[in-house]
Amino acid sequence: MVKRKVGMIISDKPQKTVVVKITNYVKHPLYKKYVKQITRVYAHDEKNEYKAGEKVMIEATRPLSKKKRWRVIRRMK
Repeated sequence: MVKRKVGMIISDKPQKTVVVKITNYVKHPLYKKYVKQITRVYAHDEKNEYKAGEKVMIEATRPLSKKKRWRVIRRMK
């Protein structure tokens, strides 16, 4: 089973790499309120085709560099 997530690209400045922001809402154990958790991950973009502001689907892959552990699959609408 492949781990896949949906997120928003916040930076496309590095070559063949995009920075993706993944937003997750988690219920606080004591206050029972939903709290927003944001995770930034580096994803591989071979053709530099994705730009900042786009919503994309990424999937986990083998380590591609020191920080890259994800690969961009496709654009979401």
